[in-house]
Amino acid sequence: MHVVATAGHVDHGKSTLVRALTGMEPDRLAEERRRGLTIELGYAWTTLPSGERLAFVDVPGHERFLGTMLAGVGPAPAVMFVVAADEGWMPQSEEHLVALEALGVRHALLAVTRADLADPEPAIGRARARMAASGLGEVEARAVSGRTGQGLGELREALDRLVAALPVPGPQAPVRLWIDRVFSVRGSGTVVTGTLPEGTIAVGDELMLPGGPVRVRGLECMNEPLTSATGVARVAVNLRGHGVPERGQALVTPGGWTEADLVDVRLSPVGAGRAGGDLPPRLTAHIGSAAVVCEVRPLGGPIVRLRLARALPLHLGDVLLLRDPGRDRSEVRVLAGASVLDVRPPALRRRGAARERAARLAAARPDAASLLRDHPLLRAGDLLAMGCAPAGRPVCGDWHADPAYWAALGERLAEAVRRHAAEHPLEPGMPVEAARHGLGLPDRRLVAALVRPPLAVADGRIVSGPRGLPAPVAPAVGRLRAELSAHPFRAPEAGRLAELGLGPRELAAAVRAGALLRVADGIVLPPGAEARAAELLARLPQPFTVSQARQALDTSRRVAVPLLELLDRSGLTERVDELHRRCRPPAPGGA
Repeated sequence: MHVVATAGHVDHGKSTLVRALTGMEPDRLAEERRRGLTIELGYAWTTLPSGERLAFVDVPGHERFLGTMLAGVGPAPAVMFVVAADEGWMPQSEEHLVALEALGVRHALLAVTRADLADPEPAIGRARARMAASGLGEVEARAVSGRTGQGLGELREALDRLVAALPVPGPQAPVRLWIDRVFSVRGSGTVVTGTLPEGTIAVGDELMLPGGPVRVRGLECMNEPLTSATGVARVAVNLRGHGVPERGQALVTPGGWTEADLVDVRLSPVGAGRAGGDLPPRLTAHIGSAAVVCEVRPLGGPIVRLRLARALPLHLGDVLLLRDPGRDRSEVRVLAGASVLDVRPPALRRRGAARERAARLAAARPDAASLLRDHPLLRAGDLLAMGCAPAGRPVCGDWHADPAYWAALGERLAEAVRRHAAEHPLEPGMPVEAARHGLGLPDRRLVAALVRPPLAVADGRIVSGPRGLPAPVAPAVGRLRAELSAHPFRAPEAGRLAELGLGPRELAAAVRAGALLRVADGIVLPPGAEARAAELLARLPQPFTVSQARQALDTSRRVAVPLLELLDRSGLTERVDELHRRCRPPAPGGA
């Protein structure tokens, strides 16, 4: 189906025309019937000559109900603009047109009513000129009479052409249904209505409201029960969940939108806003059926920061309409459209930060590449919630990065590793966690993804090339190995190790580099000592005692006991009883 909203001055026949086109009464409230005035949004539907089904959102034209008009027009993709032939262009015609311009509406049809009462051509000429000047371009116009039926057939055909030219909405898009009515149905509970611009809602779906998750219990479109509905559509949704939804809230796909109460926007002045000058410090921002007071902070040029009184589900590229409700009602109160550039803007604390921010956003676009230049590291889910499909491959897991920022991070990491090696020469490398903290990264995996040869990650550290013996330790290890060359199992005691320059840190570095074998605390031997010991012990009569092993290895009991325990753990020897061990035979097929 398709959805078209009405727009135009009060009492120019919008509701009469919708009634004539659909055979339905769009004004639902008794007060509306009594006063002959549309106060709330009305809905009616029909089938066009092509067979396409069309729903109308009938909006009030009175200036006191501009907020209600915006709630109806905001989610609709197209507008039927109504001007009366006997009155022509009027103040609310102008305000409604300015609102459409601010919202960026680009699909419209002009219907000049009461063609039976006055020549419609003057009204058509002026209205088309104003609409073309507003950015709507050359709109098709039809003269009609809701009372006599004059021109209704041609108007139906024009509506067919209008909806055929509308962009096709995405059925897989995240749902954002702005609620324009809330009521209760006996036996069913809470029902909300709204215009679904894109995406799909199905019975059983879980959606989010500001108060928490809700479940879709039932679904209707044009009084017909459905199991699912795809935008564009007018829908009534029966909800089950905690809390009571309100008009102006939105039903959204979980994780599909960013709840933002601070946004940076680019202004497009309209109406009185084109006169220049600063915006008032407080305005009302409209989007969908929401109307939220906001504080305005100019950053520079057309870039402005808005602080919203409550968070709204937003994407980059969304357009907020800014209205000054304090202006005289005889004036156009719509001042600008505000295109959202950032839904997670940074704090501005430094002098000149606002001006720098404005310059940075001057060329920003609502796409992933532009977003990553401003937020250089984001998860795929963050990008989608901000309204941008990820472009290109992630740098790690589901993380995406700005290419220039990522390259600079790699250079910073290499420099950090070099600096750490100079400051901590005995350590085998820089801890990954220290690198993560130093680079300000949120995930350890990102550090590993930045590592490039000759750097490598080993045992939770970033090392440069093969793990060699630290330069300050090499001479001391050389002296120790020279002493052990004649008696390789006579491990020196702690005092002698200290004299050689091998304290606990130096020993740990040498063991990590494979230059020494750690047998026990304070006992080190040359690498390969365990294999050499097993070879010597295999020559003894089996089984053997610790004393026999000590003599065969020409060492002390201090060294022999922990060395034999090491051989046990290595599978080279095994205990026979409390006093004896034996060498294990080689595994079958072994050398």
